[in-house]
Amino acid sequence: MKGDIRSYRGIAPTFGEQVYVDPSAVLVGDITLGDHSSIWPLVSARGDVNFIKIGARTNIQDNCVLHVSRKSSGHPEGHPLIIGDDVTVGHHVMLHGCTVGSRILIGMSAIIMDGVTVEDDVIIGAGTLVPPGKTLRSGYLYVGSPAKEARPLTEEERAFLPASAENYVRLKDDYAENVESV
Repeated sequence: MKGDIRSYRGIAPTFGEQVYVDPSAVLVGDITLGDHSSIWPLVSARGDVNFIKIGARTNIQDNCVLHVSRKSSGHPEGHPLIIGDDVTVGHHVMLHGCTVGSRILIGMSAIIMDGVTVEDDVIIGAGTLVPPGKTLRSGYLYVGSPAKEARPLTEEERAFLPASAENYVRLKDDYAENVESV
């Protein structure tokens, strides 16, 4: 299934193999989705003034907003949105012009702002606000508003990160085969 897919200034979203995009999602412009990624109901993603790149086996859950920042004198490249592989983006998350590494879990209703870098193997707690320009170091749990390093991840949490992404690969495959409009 593919949602509401629109080009902007002649650039349309592109998709890897076996991607799932819910029919209620809206994707506009310069967006690239990696193999086996999934976009769930009511996601809004605009790659209009910069690009969005989503890695393989990454899931963007219900009601997320994905956007970018334009080029400016202070930021000559602007801030694209780059999301790595095996990332789980929880419900109602806002990602704006940031770089998210691989094997990340972003909890529900988190907000990650322009110029943020999230290194690999990180958990961001539900409701966390990551202010502009901050770097979240690999191997930690971050919580709060503004985000603070809470503690190192346990081995179980580290193992859960790719497992969570794999669960969504299986779910999107099930949806692709079994969901029908009625």
